[in-house]
Amino acid sequence: MSDYYNKLAETLRSRLNGKVSEVIVAHGEVNVVANHADLHDVCQILHDDAAFHCEQAVDICGVDYSTYDDSQWEGPRFAVAYQLLSIKNNHRIRVKTYFEGEPPVVASVIDIWRGADWFEREAFDLFGIVFDGHPDLRRILTDYGFIGHPFRKDFPLTGNVEMRYDEEQKRVIYEPVSIDPRVNQPRVIRDDHRYAEREVEAALALKALSGDSDA
Repeated sequence: MSDYYNKLAETLRSRLNGKVSEVIVAHGEVNVVANHADLHDVCQILHDDAAFHCEQAVDICGVDYSTYDDSQWEGPRFAVAYQLLSIKNNHRIRVKTYFEGEPPVVASVIDIWRGADWFEREAFDLFGIVFDGHPDLRRILTDYGFIGHPFRKDFPLTGNVEMRYDEEQKRVIYEPVSIDPRVNQPRVIRDDHRYAEREVEAALALKALSGDSDA
């Protein structure tokens, strides 16, 4: 399979020359990094060209790199990853494109793969990524009045507002968050004798419960 994907990668480099910055084989798939401005053209070629024939977009997801690698990431903050499948040729191609902006904007591929509709709406809802050309780009998982984008790394754990049903007004209302802000605490693992002693104690207790005469 690796020989097949290596040859496929060479074909991709040839057909997509100038439209991609990287084509590599990793994790059993070909990974393509498309130039932001050329994303739609790249996806159109991957769909139409008989050598690729990616007739299905299995998944499309957003990425926020703002805290990646302990915030040492120096590239664009946002990315969108496309998992493409060719049933006819029995191969997969992963495409990714990076970009900045507020709001971050990338070309929609709904005219290439109709199944991209809800995937793009999800990325818009959770990351605030705008897919230019999408005919009905609106939230799909959160409420229409939801504030912010919950998969962004800077979104507060407590959210921005609370909502509840008000009996007097007979409708859902939004209010300021009433609980204290929460902060994730890093898990600390101490590699010392305390853990070794606990493991021994647990093993002895298990022997005693099982009726082992050596306990």
